[in-house]
Amino acid sequence: MNFNVSLATPNDAQALFALEHRCFDGDQLGLRSFRHLLKSPSARVWLVKNGDALAGYTLVLTRRNSGWWRIYSVAIAPEQRGKGLSRLLMDRVFSEAKLAKAKGIRLEVKVSNHSAIELYRRYQFEVVDILPNYYQDGSDGYRMQYSF
Repeated sequence: MNFNVSLATPNDAQALFALEHRCFDGDQLGLRSFRHLLKSPSARVWLVKNGDALAGYTLVLTRRNSGWWRIYSVAIAPEQRGKGLSRLLMDRVFSEAKLAKAKGIRLEVKVSNHSAIELYRRYQFEVVDILPNYYQDGSDGYRMQYSF
């Protein structure tokens, strides 16, 4: 399979919204939010596609006065999981963050999302905080970070 990673454009909002709702039961971004984020200079959305088919994405937020990047979301289509697509996206995020001279990358993840935590640990992220009742369903979260 031939997967490629590229930046999303405003034309990708509907496909991102559809994938978001296939991947997450709660804490979902709406179509309006995707449209806003895709126009925002403080948001970067990278897509991974197989041809024209959206297989996954990652949303990264930055702030003008902060050197820290925040991975807000990583979503891989259920039928595309286990093919290394999260690693493709993470590699791109790390590459771009280094180019931008970011201090590091932060993220939040459900404590029960073992596959995501394993992925982040492979990239040397460390748990820096426990977030009780962080998610919409009452689940706890971890705040993790990687420092350059």
